[in-house]
Amino acid sequence: MNARVPPQVLQPALALERVSQAWDDDIVRQLTDYIAIPAKSPTFAADWAELGLLDTVVRNAAAWVEAQKVEGLKLEIVRIAGRTPVLFFEIDSTQPGANDTVLMYGHLDKQPEFSGWRNDLGPWTPKYEDGKLYGRGGADDGYAAYASIAAVQELKRQNVPHPRIVGLIETCEESGSRDLLPYIDALKPLMGNVALVVCLDSGAGNYDQLWLTTSLRGMASGTLKVEILTEGIHSGDASGLVPSSFRIMRQVLDRLEDSATGRLLPASFHCEVPADRVAQARATAAILGEEVYKRFPWAHYDCGGSTTFALPTTTDPLQALLKRTWEPTLSVTGAEGFPALQDAGNVLRPYTAFKLSLRLPPLVDAADAVQQLKSLLEDNAPYQAKVTFQSGGGATGWNAPATTPWFENALNEASQAHFGAPCGYIGQGGTIPLMNMLSEGFPTAQMMVCGVLGPKSNAHGPNEFLHVPYAKRLTASVAHVIASMAQQAVAPAAAAG
Repeated sequence: MNARVPPQVLQPALALERVSQAWDDDIVRQLTDYIAIPAKSPTFAADWAELGLLDTVVRNAAAWVEAQKVEGLKLEIVRIAGRTPVLFFEIDSTQPGANDTVLMYGHLDKQPEFSGWRNDLGPWTPKYEDGKLYGRGGADDGYAAYASIAAVQELKRQNVPHPRIVGLIETCEESGSRDLLPYIDALKPLMGNVALVVCLDSGAGNYDQLWLTTSLRGMASGTLKVEILTEGIHSGDASGLVPSSFRIMRQVLDRLEDSATGRLLPASFHCEVPADRVAQARATAAILGEEVYKRFPWAHYDCGGSTTFALPTTTDPLQALLKRTWEPTLSVTGAEGFPALQDAGNVLRPYTAFKLSLRLPPLVDAADAVQQLKSLLEDNAPYQAKVTFQSGGGATGWNAPATTPWFENALNEASQAHFGAPCGYIGQGGTIPLMNMLSEGFPTAQMMVCGVLGPKSNAHGPNEFLHVPYAKRLTASVAHVIASMAQQAVAPAAAAG
């Protein structure tokens, strides 16, 4: 009887060495060129089609992928009329008879510039310094397509078996992935039986280990506008009689939020935190400690010879983790109706408008929240002012499915092999609309949601950077997990043999 040949196992040290070389020789340069292109998401560039910048970054990524000459790869830039383009690729399985598919996801659209960049930095002027590649979009998450292909290439170089792999790189994520569902519907027959999703659009608790995202908050956004006059009036003439639109705005927002604590008042915007997520948060709090809140750039000032820092809502690491991942929170991210300070005269303004971003717990339905939010804010306006809430859309959050034994083992093995520490589990306060879509479409798939957005990486804000040493190890870890998936797939057949 012939002895069964065991499947080729990935050599982690060699994988990390060669993946690192690929980053140093090529990927950092590709991302440097990518950062220089202001390919803003459609929400922030309504004329995106005329500008052609989203098409440019997609074509550039496609050209690079094709240049890698990955064996068995087929690639297409897919376009639906009126929608942002997506890059889709397929890589044949090297396992005869295997039916499972790995779906690799990323996006190439970017958030707008924002202000406050360091004098020697800028959103579209990339700079590589001390292992960090500064500029908008590299970490969130323009690197994903390049890292995904680099991981597959290492499997090929080591002749390690892998399942069928497909890649979906969109250009509308920062606009809530509003164009993505039609593409998923169109491409679903090509995706096959997705058993593992690799999404490199998330964060990391530190740069010392692999981090798996266990949950994502949802979001409801929109513009709240309060109008009390048709034009500005001299404040000496009108104030006291004409109520300030800003004061009315405060009253309206008081229906939604307790300004003293930040707690959202409607009970329907809250949910119970699952016991397993609390346990994981407790373990993560023990790892990160005060770094959970000290990672942020707090305002500070000199007070009697010592530096005083602004404070978070809590300094308890466990509560801090839960507050930023499982509690609903309101943020005002933009304002209109205010002149610049140097132009502000003694005029009572006719209106005040705020752009609202409401982060929702993972288990709260965003569509219901948007409707409740509109009724809550618009009904029975003070002074019969004109109060309108124009929804910017919503996205329901996501709570990861339970990890299967092979997946949990693979994550820990990858983290130990490439970081020297076990895998950490952490919820994220941001939103990736695709994850909820994928969980509904592929309910049995395991979700490897990871990313490079660790301490001070500051996605969407000034001085955003990609931590290149971490990205190298994450890339090698992706290869490790895919190799483990291939091994576990053949294990039953080997046992039967």
